[in-house]
Amino acid sequence: MTPMTDTPGALAAVLPLLAPHDRIAVDTEADSLHCYFEKLCLIQITVGGVDLLIDPLAPMDLAPLWAAWADKEILLHGADYDLRLLRRSGCPTPTRVFDTMLAARLSGVTEFSYAALVEKYFGVKIVKASQKANWAMRPLAPQMLDYAVNDTRHLGEIARILEADLVRLGRMEWFRQSCERAIRAAEIDKEIDPDQLWRIPGSGHLRGRTAAIFRELWRWRDDEARRLDKPTFHILHSEKLVEAAVDIEAGRQPEIRHLRGSRAQRFFEAADRGLAMDESQWPKVIRTPRNRPSQAQYDRFLELKKHRDKIATEVQLDPSLIAAKAVLESLAFRPDEALPKLLPWQRELLKV
Repeated sequence: MTPMTDTPGALAAVLPLLAPHDRIAVDTEADSLHCYFEKLCLIQITVGGVDLLIDPLAPMDLAPLWAAWADKEILLHGADYDLRLLRRSGCPTPTRVFDTMLAARLSGVTEFSYAALVEKYFGVKIVKASQKANWAMRPLAPQMLDYAVNDTRHLGEIARILEADLVRLGRMEWFRQSCERAIRAAEIDKEIDPDQLWRIPGSGHLRGRTAAIFRELWRWRDDEARRLDKPTFHILHSEKLVEAAVDIEAGRQPEIRHLRGSRAQRFFEAADRGLAMDESQWPKVIRTPRNRPSQAQYDRFLELKKHRDKIATEVQLDPSLIAAKAVLESLAFRPDEALPKLLPWQRELLKV
């Protein structure tokens, strides 16, 4: 079993293992399913055939680790999430990334999850029992450590196989451009309108006073989750929140049997705020203005889609890799906005 690196001395002892190698395989685990404030809980590394498990929750400075891999090519599978999590944890964005999921897709592989690639190339089935485990718990169970190590153990060989495929297909430049875009995208935090956060899936049909009640109940749930550092579904599932808003507006007692004491009191206080709210303060229905395309623009979209699909068949790629539907619509309706969204290799294929 691979031991955890959880002291400054242990970290200093393993970092020289990274020095001789240009590439290191990396994965991360977080605790988003078990808390409100997500945090980095484990860093898995495989380098030169050696597996390492770094504990970012231990009382040690990770700056030496960030410095040790600063000039390396970081192998990741589905890089976006890991890069964002690492950046929020203080790690500077790597300058070189090899995303094996992107490499697989650009090679024409249709089953491109990490587990599917491991089974495809090595005949090994990865057990997913620990996928939803609480990675913030200490000590981690032996089966969790084994699961964690397997997430990087095969990554280097998968990268070598896929790199050879990309070279054979003449798509390495496509891949480099795609990885560079992934790096840049991970440096930008997605902007979310704080006044729209409460509009969650399942609540879109609520209107008027019901929507006002629901918004106050959502804020109650969010405050409770923040205070306890628990995921919101631990407080109350979203469908129950919607049902409660509908019941309260109709004058019915909502079914929230598991809420007790002060938490239940705060729930009903939130409901009362929604009920008492003046109509002028009710949430407004959001209608995104959408200009209907002209017939010529729509014909252009169909032409572009047909052209893209033909190319995708010829090069045996998922059409969305060449251009997603939304990009095709922009190309047809607002080409000046769309062109910067396409990578050079995509523009070359589409001839736009």
